[in-house]
Amino acid sequence: MRRELITFELSGQLFGIDIMAIREIRAWSPVTVLPRVPDHVAGVVNLRGAVLPVIDLSVRLGWPATEATPRNPIIVVEHEGQSRGLIVHGVNDIVSIEADSLQQPDGAAQARITGFLEGLAPLDDNMVMVLDLAELMADEELELAA
Repeated sequence: MRRELITFELSGQLFGIDIMAIREIRAWSPVTVLPRVPDHVAGVVNLRGAVLPVIDLSVRLGWPATEATPRNPIIVVEHEGQSRGLIVHGVNDIVSIEADSLQQPDGAAQARITGFLEGLAPLDDNMVMVLDLAELMADEELELAA
């Protein structure tokens, strides 16, 4: 079975999210910073009258914070009825992969983020890190921002 992914860049790495979880890709808009939320929550934005928590995906994965500019898109994802915005460095393309081509990473270098990955998919000469939205969005403190 084939899966379609939206691919995007973050800290020079290629990531993918299942296209069925994507609600929209927005241009950058400044966030309202909230007190007492986890470091990876950049803040919230107004999405057609609804409060949308925005996650700095780089921080969520354990990397340095994104210095957000108007060139940083926000990918709006939905999982189990909850929407989140993800700050990324750039959106690339829609790709199709074989579902059984996902491989599990090994090695200590990937250990910090492997909990957020469904697996790695070969794509041309690159590897796409396919994000597991259930794990990525599992955060009790984030509910307070919604």
